[in-house]
Amino acid sequence: MGSLNDIGVAAGINILSAVGFLLVFAVVRIQPINDRVYFPKWYLKGTRSSPRHIGNVLSKFVNADVSTYLRFLNWMPAALKMPEPELIEHAGLDSAVYVRIYLLGLKIFVPITVLAFAVLVPVNWTSATLGDDEEGLSYDQIDKLSISNLGPGSKRFWVHIGMAYVFTFWTFYVLYHEYKVITTMRLHFLANQNRRPDQFTVLVRNIPVDPDETVGEHVEHFFAVNHREHYLSHQVAYNANALASLVKKKKGLQNWLVYYENQHAKNPEKELTIKTGLWGLWGEKVDALQHYKTTIEELCKQEDEGRQKVISDPKAIMPAAFVSFNSQWGAAVCAQTQQTSNPTVWLTEWAPEPRDVYWPNLAIPFVELSIRRLIMAVALFFLTFFFMVPIALVQSVANLDDIERVLPFLKPIIERNGPRSVIQGFLPGIALKIFLIFLPTILMAMSKIEGHVSLSGLERKTASKYFLFIFVNVFLGSVVAGTAFQQLNSFIHQSTNKIPETIGESIPMKATFFITYIMVDGWAGIAAEVLRLKPLIMFHIKNTFLVRTEQDREQAMDPGSLEFGSTEPRIQLYFLLGLVYAVVTPIILPFIIVFFGLAYLVFRHQIINVYNQQYESGAQFWPDVHGRIVTALVISQILLIGLLSTQEADQSTVALLPLPVLAIWFHYVCKGRFEPAYIKFPLQEAMVKDTLQRANDPMLNLREYLKDAYVHPVFRSGDIYELLAMDEEENPHLVATKRRSRMTTPVDSKFSSSSGTNEGEFSRPRPS
Repeated sequence: MGSLNDIGVAAGINILSAVGFLLVFAVVRIQPINDRVYFPKWYLKGTRSSPRHIGNVLSKFVNADVSTYLRFLNWMPAALKMPEPELIEHAGLDSAVYVRIYLLGLKIFVPITVLAFAVLVPVNWTSATLGDDEEGLSYDQIDKLSISNLGPGSKRFWVHIGMAYVFTFWTFYVLYHEYKVITTMRLHFLANQNRRPDQFTVLVRNIPVDPDETVGEHVEHFFAVNHREHYLSHQVAYNANALASLVKKKKGLQNWLVYYENQHAKNPEKELTIKTGLWGLWGEKVDALQHYKTTIEELCKQEDEGRQKVISDPKAIMPAAFVSFNSQWGAAVCAQTQQTSNPTVWLTEWAPEPRDVYWPNLAIPFVELSIRRLIMAVALFFLTFFFMVPIALVQSVANLDDIERVLPFLKPIIERNGPRSVIQGFLPGIALKIFLIFLPTILMAMSKIEGHVSLSGLERKTASKYFLFIFVNVFLGSVVAGTAFQQLNSFIHQSTNKIPETIGESIPMKATFFITYIMVDGWAGIAAEVLRLKPLIMFHIKNTFLVRTEQDREQAMDPGSLEFGSTEPRIQLYFLLGLVYAVVTPIILPFIIVFFGLAYLVFRHQIINVYNQQYESGAQFWPDVHGRIVTALVISQILLIGLLSTQEADQSTVALLPLPVLAIWFHYVCKGRFEPAYIKFPLQEAMVKDTLQRANDPMLNLREYLKDAYVHPVFRSGDIYELLAMDEEENPHLVATKRRSRMTTPVDSKFSSSSGTNEGEFSRPRPS
């Protein structure tokens, strides 16, 4: 169990670490040699072309301007200076709304902290109930600032209940206002957004099999008949995963070829050889340039053959297609309506923007998705609960008394004040953070197996899994396992009817562990984020050994992205801790406020200068963020009810019962009021945008604009467009059908109800 001394040591270590990271960043960011690491976004935009340097050769690598070192902290006000509308235009709505999550944390917890320290802390401290060790429990100064210092049945619990209501209604107000603001931002962003292919395109899945027509013919016939005024074109989805692997392999070999060509240009006399074995460590020694040229030529032939095979093989055509319309109104109608009487076929949804499409998952048959998701749900269950073992080990480190009992020879070292404070105040937090390093990669792989077809969808599903994992393991696991470890002796020797009371009194004591975790992850971790140590090292390694041209240098420059799937659930943990401990142990709140303030500053700087998002979803993730915060609020209320139920405060417990009901009601009010704006696009707005588009660009050839937007990346070369669009060019005015007309069909076709076609399915004029 931690004391104020342990927290002081942990705070000192983490403050020094955070300040150290920030100081190093302030110095290395102004060095010309690091310019591409800390300002890659401006290079990608074309507004920054070379590092700043004046004078001799040394100045290309080291900043010799002394005045810039005196202004080494000017990046902080610069990060806050850019107005939000300009930030949205510069970085996108997703990035701007993401940093507002940190601002939301400040809006919620700063007033709560002021009230808690003005009301709850004096009430807790002056109670002076914790003193003698009557039940075998051990206490520290922090426990006397918490609700644990109130005796069973104390009238002071009513103060905490009153503050629980105040905190809840304040959270409601802030969340509702933020949801309203961000929804307005989203609608304004969509209304003023430049033309994009996804505004006119719908993803159609589970296209029924037709015995008389190919998938492409069936799609064209169906939409030309049922959306005759607005259908424009389509692009079927191909299973090109094997071909994509071949293209990726060729690209890697081309990079090596460029490297050896640069080496040869630098020193033409030097013989360049490689070994053809595994990783170039053994095998026959050959000329490097000739080897890579020959291999790449062979891969090019295989690539061309693979493209032809995919296009001509009916089995490679998936029952899915991107269907484009000649107006946003037509696309909105199709995306937001049921296409046939059979709700399991011709499933339509808004297409992701082209750079947001996760192409490998388009090859997954729709019927497999439910099975895949069931398997991944079971896998997530086992992953979540089996991870309790390392969490319990972390908690054993947090309790040195257990270590002394198991390993008595370490007692002389542990009993020293210095090592004890370091181990108990710092190591548990860092150990838990290490355990969580590989978790996002595992969860992202599980989301990909589930079959989601957009990068933004993968990020959102990964974030949901990560939040569940953090709640069960990091929060509940730390509280339950940590309490069991800390009070093990008391559990064993006291009567059974005292165990619930002991658990109720022990839960607030885990605030010490979470405070250390916040300082490690939320202070030092955020400060390390701005330093970008790994990208810095990787850039200089590539720049030293692989880069010989400006184009190579741009490829070595990795701006990265926000990685919503792993960073947003981490933020949610801080909301959860703040809401749970605001009434129970308010001392944790200042540590959380420091996290939100520092993270807001750092990530605003990062999205302005560094991160380049892979996609733009228009803040589609916000309903998930809102829902998880409300979930954290409900959890905090239930835990407070459970805590008071062990304190002989039956009337007080009953007074708290309306809070979870109010929170759930509030969630559904917000869901009904705002969430449709994140799922559907209003037809009125679509009509307005169509009218403005026709007025501003009446000569726009929309078919030409959309023709290659949703072509699989492996097909974007040579004359592939002619192969993919051959049928359209052969007959641009008629929709040919090979199906027999109902006029000559003696009985209803067994495919008619599933395909959703109308009577008289012969050739109809195609819309222009």
